[in-house]
Amino acid sequence: MERTGYLIVGAGISGLAFADRLNDEDYLIVEAEDEIGGYCRTVKRDGFVWDYSGHFFHFRHPEIEEELVGRMDGRVLRIDRDSRIWYADRFIDFPFQENIHQLPEAEYQECVRDLRDRPSEDRSANFKEMLYARYGRAIAEKFLVPYNEKLYATNLASLDIDAMGRFFPHVTAEEILARAERPERGGYNMTFTYPEGGAIQYVEALAKGTRADRLALGEQVLSIDLERSVAMTSKRDIQFETLVSTAPFVSLLRMCDLEHDESAFGWNKVLVFNLGFDTKGRSGVHWIYYPQRELCFYRVGFYDNIFDTDRMSLYVEIGLSRDAEVGPDAGEFWLPRVLADLQACGVITDQTLIASHHVLLDPAYVHITTRSIAETRRCKVKLAARGVHSIGRYGSWRYCSIEDNIVEARALVEGLGHVLGSSA
Repeated sequence: MERTGYLIVGAGISGLAFADRLNDEDYLIVEAEDEIGGYCRTVKRDGFVWDYSGHFFHFRHPEIEEELVGRMDGRVLRIDRDSRIWYADRFIDFPFQENIHQLPEAEYQECVRDLRDRPSEDRSANFKEMLYARYGRAIAEKFLVPYNEKLYATNLASLDIDAMGRFFPHVTAEEILARAERPERGGYNMTFTYPEGGAIQYVEALAKGTRADRLALGEQVLSIDLERSVAMTSKRDIQFETLVSTAPFVSLLRMCDLEHDESAFGWNKVLVFNLGFDTKGRSGVHWIYYPQRELCFYRVGFYDNIFDTDRMSLYVEIGLSRDAEVGPDAGEFWLPRVLADLQACGVITDQTLIASHHVLLDPAYVHITTRSIAETRRCKVKLAARGVHSIGRYGSWRYCSIEDNIVEARALVEGLGHVLGSSA
Protein backbone atom coordinates (compact mmCIF):
# COMPACT_ATOMS: atom_id res chain seq x y z
CA MET A 1 0.00 0.00 0.00
CA GLU A 2 1.27 3.46 -0.87
CA ARG A 3 1.63 6.08 1.86
CA THR A 4 1.74 9.86 1.91
CA GLY A 5 1.73 12.53 4.57
CA TYR A 6 -0.83 14.68 2.77
CA LEU A 7 -3.35 13.37 0.30
CA ILE A 8 -4.93 16.26 -1.62
CA VAL A 9 -8.14 15.49 -3.48
CA GLY A 10 -8.53 17.78 -6.48
CA ALA A 11 -6.10 19.81 -8.59
CA GLY A 12 -8.16 22.96 -8.86
CA ILE A 13 -7.39 26.33 -7.30
CA SER A 14 -7.82 25.17 -3.70
CA GLY A 15 -5.88 21.93 -3.95
CA LEU A 16 -2.98 23.51 -5.80
CA ALA A 17 -2.94 26.48 -3.43
CA PHE A 18 -2.61 24.10 -0.48
CA ALA A 19 0.19 22.08 -2.09
CA ASP A 20 1.95 25.28 -3.17
CA ARG A 21 2.35 26.33 0.45
CA LEU A 22 3.51 22.99 1.87
CA ASN A 23 7.19 23.01 2.74
CA ASP A 24 6.83 19.31 3.49
CA GLU A 25 7.17 17.51 0.14
CA ASP A 26 5.44 14.38 1.40
CA TYR A 27 2.17 14.98 -0.44
CA LEU A 28 0.21 13.59 -3.35
CA ILE A 29 -2.47 15.38 -5.40
CA VAL A 30 -5.09 13.09 -6.90
CA GLU A 31 -7.26 14.57 -9.68
CA ALA A 32 -10.12 12.71 -11.34
CA GLU A 33 -9.86 14.68 -14.60
CA ASP A 34 -7.02 14.39 -17.11
CA GLU A 35 -5.93 17.99 -16.56
CA ILE A 36 -5.62 20.47 -13.72
CA GLY A 37 -7.87 23.45 -13.09
CA GLY A 38 -11.30 22.20 -12.05
CA TYR A 39 -13.86 24.77 -13.21
CA CYS A 40 -11.05 27.22 -14.02
CA ARG A 41 -10.06 25.42 -17.19
CA THR A 42 -9.67 27.33 -20.44
CA VAL A 43 -10.72 26.32 -23.95
CA LYS A 44 -9.00 27.65 -27.07
CA ARG A 45 -10.78 27.06 -30.35
CA ASP A 46 -10.56 28.69 -33.78
CA GLY A 47 -8.73 31.69 -32.35
CA PHE A 48 -11.18 32.20 -29.45
CA VAL A 49 -10.19 31.96 -25.77
CA TRP A 50 -12.97 30.80 -23.43
CA ASP A 51 -13.21 29.54 -19.86
CA TYR A 52 -15.57 26.96 -18.43
CA SER A 53 -17.54 29.94 -17.15
CA GLY A 54 -17.01 33.66 -16.59
CA HIS A 55 -13.96 33.82 -14.30
CA PHE A 56 -12.84 37.37 -13.71
CA PHE A 57 -10.51 38.12 -10.87
CA HIS A 58 -11.04 40.71 -8.13
CA PHE A 59 -8.17 40.62 -5.67
CA ARG A 60 -8.55 42.05 -2.17
CA HIS A 61 -5.03 40.90 -1.27
CA PRO A 62 -2.63 42.62 -3.67
CA GLU A 63 0.27 40.46 -2.49
CA ILE A 64 -1.51 37.34 -3.78
CA GLU A 65 -2.15 38.90 -7.17
CA GLU A 66 1.44 40.16 -7.40
CA GLU A 67 2.80 36.73 -6.56
CA LEU A 68 0.67 34.89 -9.12
CA VAL A 69 1.19 37.42 -11.90
CA GLY A 70 4.93 37.22 -11.26
CA ARG A 71 4.83 33.54 -12.17
CA MET A 72 2.97 34.07 -15.43
CA ASP A 73 4.09 34.46 -19.00
CA GLY A 74 2.17 37.05 -20.97
CA ARG A 75 0.10 40.06 -20.04
CA VAL A 76 -2.62 40.34 -17.44
CA LEU A 77 -5.28 42.82 -18.46
CA ARG A 78 -6.76 45.21 -15.91
CA ILE A 79 -10.27 46.23 -16.86
CA ASP A 80 -12.70 48.86 -15.55
CA ARG A 81 -15.92 46.87 -15.23
CA ASP A 82 -18.87 47.73 -17.47
CA SER A 83 -21.83 45.54 -16.49
CA ARG A 84 -25.42 46.18 -17.46
CA ILE A 85 -28.94 44.86 -16.96
CA TRP A 86 -31.26 44.34 -19.92
CA TYR A 87 -34.61 45.60 -18.71
CA ALA A 88 -37.70 46.55 -20.75
CA ASP A 89 -35.71 46.83 -23.98
CA ARG A 90 -33.13 49.17 -22.48
CA PHE A 91 -29.91 48.98 -20.48
CA ILE A 92 -29.79 49.78 -16.77
CA ASP A 93 -26.44 49.98 -15.02
CA PHE A 94 -25.70 47.24 -12.51
CA PRO A 95 -26.59 46.95 -9.66
CA PHE A 96 -30.30 47.49 -10.27
CA GLN A 97 -31.18 48.84 -6.83
CA GLU A 98 -28.60 51.62 -7.15
CA ASN A 99 -29.78 52.67 -10.59
CA ILE A 100 -33.57 52.72 -10.50
CA HIS A 101 -33.38 56.38 -11.56
CA GLN A 102 -32.55 55.04 -15.04
CA LEU A 103 -36.00 53.38 -15.28
CA PRO A 104 -38.96 55.05 -17.00
CA GLU A 105 -40.29 57.75 -14.67
CA ALA A 106 -43.47 55.85 -13.69
CA GLU A 107 -41.48 52.74 -12.73
CA TYR A 108 -38.90 54.82 -10.87
CA GLN A 109 -41.66 56.41 -8.79
CA GLU A 110 -43.16 52.97 -8.14
CA CYS A 111 -39.81 51.72 -6.84
CA VAL A 112 -39.35 54.81 -4.65
CA ARG A 113 -42.84 54.50 -3.22
CA ASP A 114 -42.40 50.82 -2.35
CA LEU A 115 -38.95 51.49 -0.96
CA ARG A 116 -40.37 54.08 1.41
CA ASP A 117 -43.34 51.90 2.33
CA ARG A 118 -41.30 48.82 3.24
CA PRO A 119 -41.55 47.59 6.86
CA SER A 120 -39.58 49.68 9.34
CA GLU A 121 -38.22 46.53 10.98
CA ASP A 122 -36.56 43.75 8.99
CA ARG A 123 -37.61 40.39 10.40
CA SER A 124 -36.59 38.39 7.34
CA ALA A 125 -36.20 34.65 7.78
CA ASN A 126 -34.81 33.90 4.32
CA PHE A 127 -33.18 35.42 1.25
CA LYS A 128 -36.45 36.19 -0.54
CA GLU A 129 -38.00 37.93 2.47
CA MET A 130 -34.79 39.94 2.85
CA LEU A 131 -35.07 41.27 -0.71
CA TYR A 132 -38.63 42.51 -0.12
CA ALA A 133 -37.89 43.87 3.35
CA ARG A 134 -34.79 45.86 2.37
CA TYR A 135 -35.73 47.05 -1.10
CA GLY A 136 -39.52 47.02 -1.33
CA ARG A 137 -41.86 45.11 -3.62
CA ALA A 138 -41.11 46.88 -6.92
CA ILE A 139 -37.31 46.58 -6.83
CA ALA A 140 -37.60 42.98 -5.67
CA GLU A 141 -40.07 41.93 -8.33
CA LYS A 142 -38.60 43.87 -11.25
CA PHE A 143 -35.10 42.43 -10.89
CA LEU A 144 -33.81 40.98 -7.61
CA VAL A 145 -36.25 38.06 -7.34
CA PRO A 146 -36.56 36.97 -10.99
CA TYR A 147 -32.84 37.28 -11.69
CA ASN A 148 -31.73 35.36 -8.61
CA GLU A 149 -34.36 32.69 -9.19
CA LYS A 150 -32.86 32.16 -12.65
CA LEU A 151 -29.35 32.14 -11.19
CA TYR A 152 -30.06 29.67 -8.38
CA ALA A 153 -32.86 27.77 -10.17
CA THR A 154 -34.73 27.46 -6.89
CA ASN A 155 -37.25 29.18 -4.64
CA LEU A 156 -35.30 31.96 -2.93
CA ALA A 157 -37.31 31.41 0.25
CA SER A 158 -35.22 28.28 0.83
CA LEU A 159 -31.94 30.22 0.97
CA ASP A 160 -30.29 31.82 3.98
CA ILE A 161 -30.50 35.61 4.32
CA ASP A 162 -26.74 35.86 3.75
CA ALA A 163 -26.58 33.22 1.01
CA MET A 164 -24.40 35.49 -1.14
CA GLY A 165 -22.35 36.99 1.68
CA ARG A 166 -20.39 40.09 0.76
CA PHE A 167 -21.12 39.51 -2.93
CA PHE A 168 -24.63 40.87 -2.71
CA PRO A 169 -24.44 44.62 -3.44
CA HIS A 170 -26.38 45.94 -0.46
CA VAL A 171 -27.25 49.62 -0.40
CA THR A 172 -29.37 51.71 1.95
CA ALA A 173 -32.63 53.42 0.99
CA GLU A 174 -30.95 56.78 1.50
CA GLU A 175 -28.16 55.85 -0.91
CA ILE A 176 -30.67 54.66 -3.50
CA LEU A 177 -32.61 57.91 -3.37
CA ALA A 178 -29.45 60.03 -3.41
CA ARG A 179 -28.15 58.23 -6.50
CA ALA A 180 -30.81 59.89 -8.67
CA GLU A 181 -29.28 63.28 -7.83
CA ARG A 182 -25.65 62.14 -8.11
CA PRO A 183 -25.55 59.38 -10.76
CA GLU A 184 -22.43 57.26 -10.74
CA ARG A 185 -21.59 53.70 -11.61
CA GLY A 186 -21.48 51.63 -8.42
CA GLY A 187 -21.44 48.11 -7.07
CA TYR A 188 -18.58 45.99 -5.79
CA ASN A 189 -15.50 44.99 -7.79
CA MET A 190 -15.29 48.02 -10.05
CA THR A 191 -12.16 46.65 -11.71
CA PHE A 192 -11.07 43.13 -12.52
CA THR A 193 -8.05 41.39 -14.02
CA TYR A 194 -7.90 38.72 -16.68
CA PRO A 195 -4.88 36.97 -18.25
CA GLU A 196 -4.57 37.02 -22.02
CA GLY A 197 -4.32 33.23 -21.97
CA GLY A 198 -7.50 32.73 -19.93
CA ALA A 199 -8.20 31.82 -16.31
CA ILE A 200 -6.07 28.68 -16.59
CA GLN A 201 -2.99 30.92 -16.28
CA TYR A 202 -3.80 31.56 -12.62
CA VAL A 203 -4.10 27.81 -12.12
CA GLU A 204 -0.79 27.21 -13.87
CA ALA A 205 0.83 29.90 -11.73
CA LEU A 206 -0.18 28.01 -8.60
CA ALA A 207 0.95 24.72 -10.15
CA LYS A 208 4.46 26.12 -10.58
CA GLY A 209 4.78 25.91 -6.81
CA THR A 210 4.05 22.17 -6.82
CA ARG A 211 5.99 19.11 -7.99
CA ALA A 212 4.87 17.38 -11.17
CA ASP A 213 5.82 13.98 -9.77
CA ARG A 214 3.36 14.56 -6.89
CA LEU A 215 0.38 14.97 -9.22
CA ALA A 216 -1.77 12.02 -10.35
CA LEU A 217 -4.23 12.88 -13.11
CA GLY A 218 -7.11 10.71 -14.24
CA GLU A 219 -7.39 9.10 -10.82
CA GLN A 220 -10.61 9.37 -8.84
CA VAL A 221 -11.02 8.86 -5.10
CA LEU A 222 -13.89 6.39 -4.71
CA SER A 223 -14.07 5.91 -0.95
CA ILE A 224 -12.26 6.83 2.25
CA ASP A 225 -11.83 4.58 5.26
CA LEU A 226 -11.69 6.99 8.19
CA GLU A 227 -10.73 4.26 10.68
CA ARG A 228 -7.65 3.18 8.72
CA SER A 229 -6.90 6.57 7.09
CA VAL A 230 -6.94 4.95 3.67
CA ALA A 231 -8.34 6.34 0.43
CA MET A 232 -9.39 3.89 -2.27
CA THR A 233 -8.97 5.38 -5.74
CA SER A 234 -9.76 4.09 -9.22
CA LYS A 235 -6.16 2.85 -9.40
CA ARG A 236 -4.86 2.02 -5.90
CA ASP A 237 -5.15 2.32 -2.12
CA ILE A 238 -3.35 5.21 -0.45
CA GLN A 239 -2.75 5.57 3.28
CA PHE A 240 -2.53 9.16 4.51
CA GLU A 241 -1.79 11.08 7.67
CA THR A 242 -3.86 14.09 6.60
CA LEU A 243 -6.39 14.32 3.78
CA VAL A 244 -7.39 17.67 2.25
CA SER A 245 -10.44 17.47 0.02
CA THR A 246 -11.68 20.06 -2.45
CA ALA A 247 -14.46 17.83 -3.74
CA PRO A 248 -18.08 18.94 -3.20
CA PHE A 249 -18.67 18.50 0.52
CA VAL A 250 -21.63 16.18 0.10
CA SER A 251 -19.50 13.95 -2.15
CA LEU A 252 -16.79 13.80 0.51
CA LEU A 253 -19.36 12.78 3.13
CA ARG A 254 -20.51 9.96 0.88
CA MET A 255 -16.94 8.83 0.19
CA CYS A 256 -16.28 8.71 3.92
CA ASP A 257 -19.61 7.02 4.63
CA LEU A 258 -20.07 9.60 7.36
CA GLU A 259 -23.57 9.87 8.76
CA HIS A 260 -25.10 13.15 7.64
CA ASP A 261 -28.33 14.85 6.67
CA GLU A 262 -28.25 14.62 2.87
CA SER A 263 -31.33 16.81 2.52
CA ALA A 264 -29.45 19.77 4.05
CA PHE A 265 -27.41 20.20 0.88
CA GLY A 266 -28.88 21.76 -2.24
CA TRP A 267 -27.38 23.17 -5.40
CA ASN A 268 -28.12 23.93 -9.01
CA LYS A 269 -26.50 23.22 -12.34
CA VAL A 270 -25.30 25.76 -14.88
CA LEU A 271 -25.03 25.00 -18.57
CA VAL A 272 -22.44 27.27 -20.17
CA PHE A 273 -22.19 27.97 -23.88
CA ASN A 274 -19.08 29.62 -25.33
CA LEU A 275 -19.84 31.10 -28.74
CA GLY A 276 -17.61 32.68 -31.37
CA PHE A 277 -18.95 34.77 -34.26
CA ASP A 278 -17.47 36.10 -37.48
CA THR A 279 -17.91 39.81 -36.75
CA LYS A 280 -18.06 42.21 -33.82
CA GLY A 281 -21.19 42.87 -31.80
CA ARG A 282 -21.81 45.42 -29.06
CA SER A 283 -18.68 47.20 -27.87
CA GLY A 284 -17.76 48.24 -24.35
CA VAL A 285 -19.95 46.10 -22.11
CA HIS A 286 -18.33 43.12 -20.38
CA TRP A 287 -21.42 41.25 -19.21
CA ILE A 288 -25.18 41.70 -19.13
CA TYR A 289 -27.76 40.37 -16.63
CA TYR A 290 -31.16 39.15 -17.85
CA PRO A 291 -34.05 38.90 -15.34
CA GLN A 292 -36.64 38.07 -18.04
CA ARG A 293 -38.14 34.65 -17.41
CA GLU A 294 -38.80 34.12 -21.12
CA LEU A 295 -35.05 34.23 -21.88
CA CYS A 296 -33.25 30.98 -21.13
CA PHE A 297 -30.01 32.57 -19.87
CA TYR A 298 -29.39 34.75 -16.83
CA ARG A 299 -26.07 36.27 -17.92
CA VAL A 300 -24.07 36.84 -21.09
CA GLY A 301 -20.43 37.92 -21.10
CA PHE A 302 -18.31 39.41 -23.88
CA TYR A 303 -14.74 38.12 -24.07
CA ASP A 304 -14.12 40.22 -27.19
CA ASN A 305 -14.64 43.42 -25.20
CA ILE A 306 -12.08 42.26 -22.65
CA PHE A 307 -9.51 41.24 -25.28
CA ASP A 308 -10.48 44.10 -27.62
CA THR A 309 -10.84 41.76 -30.62
CA ASP A 310 -12.84 42.19 -33.81
CA ARG A 311 -14.99 39.05 -33.55
CA MET A 312 -17.77 38.67 -30.98
CA SER A 313 -16.92 36.05 -28.37
CA LEU A 314 -19.51 35.22 -25.72
CA TYR A 315 -20.17 33.08 -22.70
CA VAL A 316 -23.85 32.35 -22.01
CA GLU A 317 -25.01 30.91 -18.66
CA ILE A 318 -28.23 28.97 -18.11
CA GLY A 319 -29.33 28.06 -14.58
CA LEU A 320 -30.92 24.63 -14.23
CA SER A 321 -32.32 22.83 -11.22
CA ARG A 322 -30.33 20.14 -9.51
CA ASP A 323 -32.72 17.50 -10.87
CA ALA A 324 -32.80 18.77 -14.45
CA GLU A 325 -31.84 16.09 -16.93
CA VAL A 326 -28.96 17.24 -19.10
CA GLY A 327 -27.93 14.52 -21.50
CA PRO A 328 -25.09 14.22 -24.00
CA ASP A 329 -27.23 16.02 -26.59
CA ALA A 330 -27.46 19.20 -24.42
CA GLY A 331 -25.60 21.29 -26.97
CA GLU A 332 -27.80 20.25 -29.84
CA PHE A 333 -30.94 20.67 -27.71
CA TRP A 334 -30.18 24.08 -26.17
CA LEU A 335 -28.09 25.90 -28.79
CA PRO A 336 -30.98 26.84 -31.14
CA ARG A 337 -32.88 28.42 -28.25
CA VAL A 338 -29.76 30.22 -26.99
CA LEU A 339 -29.19 31.74 -30.42
CA ALA A 340 -32.86 32.70 -30.79
CA ASP A 341 -32.89 34.38 -27.37
CA LEU A 342 -29.63 36.21 -28.11
CA GLN A 343 -31.24 37.55 -31.24
CA ALA A 344 -34.45 38.47 -29.42
CA CYS A 345 -32.57 40.74 -27.01
CA GLY A 346 -30.30 42.24 -29.64
CA VAL A 347 -26.98 40.60 -28.79
CA ILE A 348 -26.90 38.92 -32.20
CA THR A 349 -27.83 40.91 -35.28
CA ASP A 350 -26.27 39.70 -38.54
CA GLN A 351 -23.32 37.74 -37.11
CA THR A 352 -22.66 34.13 -38.09
CA LEU A 353 -21.69 31.52 -35.50
CA ILE A 354 -18.36 29.94 -36.45
CA ALA A 355 -17.25 28.18 -33.24
CA SER A 356 -18.92 26.86 -30.11
CA HIS A 357 -18.29 24.90 -26.93
CA HIS A 358 -20.48 23.97 -23.99
CA VAL A 359 -19.95 22.51 -20.54
CA LEU A 360 -22.22 21.54 -17.65
CA LEU A 361 -21.20 22.71 -14.18
CA ASP A 362 -22.68 20.33 -11.58
CA PRO A 363 -22.72 21.51 -8.87
CA ALA A 364 -22.63 25.17 -9.88
CA TYR A 365 -24.08 27.44 -7.16
CA VAL A 366 -24.45 25.79 -3.79
CA HIS A 367 -27.61 26.69 -1.91
CA ILE A 368 -26.62 28.24 1.39
CA THR A 369 -29.30 27.56 3.97
CA THR A 370 -29.51 27.59 7.74
CA ARG A 371 -29.43 23.80 7.68
CA SER A 372 -26.50 23.54 5.27
CA ILE A 373 -24.44 25.92 7.41
CA ALA A 374 -25.12 23.91 10.56
CA GLU A 375 -24.58 20.51 8.92
CA THR A 376 -21.37 21.58 7.21
CA ARG A 377 -19.98 22.88 10.49
CA ARG A 378 -20.99 19.73 12.39
CA CYS A 379 -19.54 17.31 9.84
CA LYS A 380 -16.33 19.29 9.40
CA VAL A 381 -15.61 18.91 13.11
CA LYS A 382 -16.06 15.14 12.89
CA LEU A 383 -13.86 14.89 9.80
CA ALA A 384 -11.11 17.05 11.28
CA ALA A 385 -10.94 14.70 14.25
CA ARG A 386 -9.99 12.01 11.73
CA GLY A 387 -7.40 14.13 9.95
CA VAL A 388 -9.69 15.04 7.06
CA HIS A 389 -10.19 18.68 6.05
CA SER A 390 -12.50 20.06 3.38
CA ILE A 391 -11.80 23.39 1.69
CA GLY A 392 -12.82 25.49 -1.31
CA ARG A 393 -16.06 26.82 -2.72
CA TYR A 394 -17.55 23.35 -2.86
CA GLY A 395 -15.48 21.73 -0.14
CA SER A 396 -16.62 24.36 2.36
CA TRP A 397 -20.06 24.66 0.73
CA ARG A 398 -20.03 28.44 0.52
CA TYR A 399 -20.32 31.37 -1.89
CA CYS A 400 -16.83 32.77 -2.33
CA SER A 401 -14.29 34.07 -4.80
CA ILE A 402 -11.34 32.27 -6.34
CA GLU A 403 -9.04 34.40 -4.20
CA ASP A 404 -10.97 33.31 -1.09
CA ASN A 405 -10.10 29.71 -1.95
CA ILE A 406 -6.41 30.56 -2.02
CA VAL A 407 -6.66 32.37 1.31
CA GLU A 408 -8.52 29.44 2.90
CA ALA A 409 -6.00 26.90 1.60
CA ARG A 410 -3.06 28.88 2.93
CA ALA A 411 -4.77 29.36 6.28
CA LEU A 412 -5.20 25.59 6.59
CA VAL A 413 -1.50 25.02 5.88
CA GLU A 414 -0.64 27.49 8.62
CA GLY A 415 -3.27 26.02 10.93
CA LEU A 416 -1.73 22.58 10.53
CA GLY A 417 1.56 23.93 11.85
CA HIS A 418 3.53 24.71 8.69
CA VAL A 419 5.57 27.79 7.99
CA LEU A 420 4.20 29.54 4.93
CA GLY A 421 6.55 29.58 2.03
CA SER A 422 6.59 28.84 -1.67
CA SER A 423 8.75 26.42 -3.57
CA ALA A 424 8.50 28.53 -6.72
